[in-house]
Amino acid sequence: MTIAMMFLKLLGGLALFMAGMERTSDGIQKAAGERLQNTLNFMTKNSVMGVMSGALVTVAVQSSSATTVMLITFVNAGLLTLKQGIGVIMGANIGTTLTGWIIAGVGIAKFSIAAMAVPLFGAGFFMSGAKRRSESFRSYGQALMGLALIFLGLDFIGAAIPRPSPEVLLFLQRFSGMGFIAIALAVVAGAVFTILVHASSATMAVVIAMAAQGLIAFELAAALTLGANIGTTIDAFLASISAGASTNAKRAAWAHILFNVLGTVWVIIIFKPFINLVNYVVPGELSPSNMGMHIAMLHTLFNSLNTVALLPFVSQYTNFLCRLIPEKPGESELRAIYLPKTLMDTPELSLLQARKEIGDMAALARSMFSRIRGDFEADPMDFATEIDWFTAKENYADTMYEELSKFLLAVSNSDLSDKTRMRVGIKLRIVSELENITDECLSLALLLKKKSSKGLVFESESFLGLKPLSDHVEEFLAFVADRLHRGITEIELSMASEMENEIDEDKRRLKKLARQRLKEGADVRAELLYIDFVRHMEKIGDYAYAIAGELRNFPSR
Repeated sequence: MTIAMMFLKLLGGLALFMAGMERTSDGIQKAAGERLQNTLNFMTKNSVMGVMSGALVTVAVQSSSATTVMLITFVNAGLLTLKQGIGVIMGANIGTTLTGWIIAGVGIAKFSIAAMAVPLFGAGFFMSGAKRRSESFRSYGQALMGLALIFLGLDFIGAAIPRPSPEVLLFLQRFSGMGFIAIALAVVAGAVFTILVHASSATMAVVIAMAAQGLIAFELAAALTLGANIGTTIDAFLASISAGASTNAKRAAWAHILFNVLGTVWVIIIFKPFINLVNYVVPGELSPSNMGMHIAMLHTLFNSLNTVALLPFVSQYTNFLCRLIPEKPGESELRAIYLPKTLMDTPELSLLQARKEIGDMAALARSMFSRIRGDFEADPMDFATEIDWFTAKENYADTMYEELSKFLLAVSNSDLSDKTRMRVGIKLRIVSELENITDECLSLALLLKKKSSKGLVFESESFLGLKPLSDHVEEFLAFVADRLHRGITEIELSMASEMENEIDEDKRRLKKLARQRLKEGADVRAELLYIDFVRHMEKIGDYAYAIAGELRNFPSR
C-alpha cells in the first residue's frame, strides 16, 4: 500500500468515524432531547450534581466540545451560574472517556468489526424507517446506524495504520529516549491534532489504532491522550470570544482550559508513577493487543482524579476566575443576544438557550407595560428621559426578535423530532407576538409624551376608568408569562378567553364614556388621545391571547 493510499484510507476512516459520532448524537438527542434538557435544568443544584449532568449529557451527545459550548452559552444567558458550569465541565471530561472504552473494546474483539457494522446498520435502517413505531424508536434506529459507521470507521483506521518497519521502530525508540522532551512534544502534537479535527474522540481513535499496531509506546500514547484533553477546549474558547459573550462566559471557557492544562501538568510531573498506576489497574501484561484498554483507563483515571482533586475547591476556583477575569466596567444593562452557530451541533439541547431568551423577552415586555402604568399615574415631568428608556428597550426587543427568529429558523432546518419541530414553530410565533407587545408599549409612551407636551388633561373619570383595564392587561401578561414554557390546558385557555373578553368589554365601556364626554363638550384632543390609549392597551390583550392560543398547541411531553 502506497503512502498516499494509506493517508486516504486513514482520512476516510476518520470521516466515517466522525460521521457516525454525529449521527449517533443526533439520534439520541431526538429520542431523549427533553430528558437531556431536564438533566441540565435540574441536575446542577450543586457541584456533584453538575458533574453527573455533564457526564450524562456528554455520553449522550458523544462530544465534550458540544457540551462545553452549550455550557458557555447557558452561563452567558444566566441559565447556569459559573460555579454550576464548572461542575458540568468536570462531568463532560469524564463523560467523553466512554468513547475511548468503546474504541478499545472494539479493538480487542475477536471478530471482524466491519462484519459487525453491516448488520448493525441494517437493523438501524429498518428501525429508523418503521413508520408504525414511535418516533423515539426510529431515532434510536438512527443512533444504531451511527454506531455502525463508527465501527466501520475504526476498521478503516486500523487497516490504514501499517505494521512498523525496523527503521520506524528504531526512530521511535530514539524518540522515546528523549525523555521529558518526547512527552512534551507528544502532548503538543495531541493538542494540535485535536484542534484541527475538533474532536478528541477522533484523536483517541487514531492513537489507539497506532498503539495497537506497535507504532507508538504506551508512554507516547498517554502523552498524546493528555494533549487531546487540552485540544478539546478550543471550541469552548472560540465560543467565549464570539460577539456578545459575557464576562461569565469567558470565565467558564477559561475554567475548562485551566482545568485541563493544570491536570496535564500534574500528571506530567508524576508521569512514571501515573503510568505504573494505570498498568497496575488494568489486568494482564502490557502489549499491543491490550494497549487500547490501558489508554482508555489512563484517560478515565486522569479525568476522574483531576475532578476529585478540584471538586472540593470549586468555590475557591470560581473566586480565582472572577479575579483573573474581572467584570467589565460599565457593561451594558441590555446584554447582546448570544446564540452562536456552534449550538447547531446539538439542536435539540440548544432550545434551552432560546427558551431562556424568550423568557427574558416576556419579562422585558412586562417591565415596559408596568412602567407605562407608573408613568400614567405619576405623570413625570421629564418625558424625554422616559422616551429614551422605552426606545432603548424596544430596540433591544427588536434585536431579540431578529436574532431569535434567525436562530429558531436555523434550528427548524436541523434534524429534529416532530414534537420539537412543532415547538420551534410555536416559539417563533410567540416571539413575534412578544415583539408586538413591546411595540404597543412604546406607542403608549409616545401618547403620554404627546399628552404632556400639548398640556392635555384627562378628566378624573377617564383617569380612574383606565385602571381596571390596565389591571386586566397586566394580569393577562403575567398569566401567559407564567405558562410560557409548559403550554396551557383547555381549562386555562378558557380562562384566557375570559380575560380577553374582560379587556374587550373594558375597551367598549371606556370608548362609550369618551364619546359621551365629547357630546357634553369635553376637550376633543384629550378624548381622542384617550381613545387611542385604550385601543393600544386592548391590542396588548389581543397579542397576549394569541400567545395563549399558541401555548394551547404545545405538544404533550
